[in-house]
Amino acid sequence: MTAWTTTDRIAVAGATLDGDLVLPEHAYGLVLFAHGSGSSRHSPRNRAVAEALNHSGLATLLVDLLTPEEEKSDARTGDLRFDIGLLADRLIGVIDWLGEQPQTAVLPIGLFGASTGAAAALVAAADRRSVIRAVVSRGGRPDLAGPALIEVAAPTLFIVGERDAQVRDLNEQARNTMLVTAELRIIPAATHLFEEPGALTRVAEEAGQWFTDHLASPGARR
Repeated sequence: MTAWTTTDRIAVAGATLDGDLVLPEHAYGLVLFAHGSGSSRHSPRNRAVAEALNHSGLATLLVDLLTPEEEKSDARTGDLRFDIGLLADRLIGVIDWLGEQPQTAVLPIGLFGASTGAAAALVAAADRRSVIRAVVSRGGRPDLAGPALIEVAAPTLFIVGERDAQVRDLNEQARNTMLVTAELRIIPAATHLFEEPGALTRVAEEAGQWFTDHLASPGARR
């Protein structure tokens, strides 16, 4: 795979965020990752999924939605990871930034959110209805998206572990609430972090197919 990789400093919503952009040659779409629950762009799980998406021809941007100083504060208090409004505002800023960059401006965008990051992704998708073409939630908390859930226009895939009962129920409720195409995929024997053998591979396969279906069509390009 031939790809261009860069680490960017992205000024959004009063903060400067660090992001890692991987742009395969002839990419047909871009997936922006929203981390949650104390994670960062260095999350090995999200990086594994991003690498699989890169090999399928998708560009990826993994970005820290908190500054280093905020991450230190959040490690002590755990407060900012649940500030969905803050996370979503910054994600929206990153979406707008992608639209201003020559190398990404024409690429259709999908969002991949994990844990509380999934709620931020759904709020951002509701706010940027004309831009976001697909959403995937991995072990997400869509209930934290509030009323924005019914405003999402992008087809949405919820992926949860079979043994993550509470989160599975929340995702099923969210799927049934949404007014657009929304599907729930349950990974057998998997827990919340998908650490079981083969579980994360299944996540990457499901996400990759969803993004391919919704980003690869000619009408998806901006």
